[in-house]
Amino acid sequence: MNLATHDPVAARPTAAPPDVPAFLKTDATPDLDTVIRRALKPKVIAIDHGEYPADVLHEIGAAGAYRHHLASQNPAGMDIAAAIDDMDRISAECMSTGFMTWCQDAVAWYVENSDNRHLKDTVLPKLASGELLGGTALSNPMKYFAGIEDILLHAEETADGFIVNGQLPWISNLGESHVFGSIFRVEGDNPRDVMALVHTDTPGFEFRQLAEFCGMEGTGTYALFFKDVFIPHNEIIADPVGPLLNRIKPGFVLLQAGMATGVIEGCIRLCEDVEPRLGHVNCYLDDRPDELREALEDTRALVRELARDVYNPDPAYFRQVLELRLAGSELALRAANSAMLHTGANGYLVDAPAQRKLREAYFVAIVTPAIKHLRKEIEALID
Repeated sequence: MNLATHDPVAARPTAAPPDVPAFLKTDATPDLDTVIRRALKPKVIAIDHGEYPADVLHEIGAAGAYRHHLASQNPAGMDIAAAIDDMDRISAECMSTGFMTWCQDAVAWYVENSDNRHLKDTVLPKLASGELLGGTALSNPMKYFAGIEDILLHAEETADGFIVNGQLPWISNLGESHVFGSIFRVEGDNPRDVMALVHTDTPGFEFRQLAEFCGMEGTGTYALFFKDVFIPHNEIIADPVGPLLNRIKPGFVLLQAGMATGVIEGCIRLCEDVEPRLGHVNCYLDDRPDELREALEDTRALVRELARDVYNPDPAYFRQVLELRLAGSELALRAANSAMLHTGANGYLVDAPAQRKLREAYFVAIVTPAIKHLRKEIEALID
């Protein structure tokens, strides 16, 4: 995780962040598999130990991974399945980077589905290309709307916008000159929930590293502090947020499937890699690679099916999305446990891929919506 503490500045820079690679200013279009092999794979251990891979994330965007699900930014139109497939391929190598890909996809998804023409014209193309990086601060609001916890950001409305105060823990894919989507509760005569795009260099905003995690350390994860942060009307994504949430929730959750399927794929590969040497004894283990592969392909097929109808307002459809997300978490845990057992003592070494995949699988299971959150939401839709 980036150890720097950010000091807010009075004005936002108009130029692109200094770490934008030169190829973004050319007509070069890198292939995603090449980016994964050449740029991401050599950095996986460094990312796991805390290096935020801004250069890799820019390259992933230049390869087109952040635009598939954005109808306005993708020549072929909206393709949720393609976005999930790219996240799958990235996560098979490094789920920290796959998770940051989802964060980038999510914040762009909010803007894509908003009615804010200013953000669509000025910010969305940069998010889609990977020139501008960003995250999503919807963990607390999602739990708030599910009745799990109180909302943590509150705002006072003014003639020109909103003044926001409060704190949020553990928001990812952030750094200097980044953006993120956030929801706050407006107090006063017209109480309601509002979503806005927040710039990390806004006066009064600060992000700090307050925790060290056992994994996912290179994901640019910080605690956020709002002290009289002014959000102008032209950076409001939805006011009120309810109608937008109903529209974006299935896509928000379904996109996360790429993290789960990628981790499962990576675990299967680890099991397969040791078959020539350990297959004669690994045959006594449960969740063998061929069994996991069959379950994974069934999951991918369901992802493709659900991705065809992501704006379906039927609660039964959203329940299917939640059930898929839950099944992906549970299968990722099974696959990671199997990878540890199949690789044996070698999987217990420091920086061994198997124990990294185990930590990644637990992250899939606890990131919002976590397994317990998913089961609560599914039960409510059944009732």
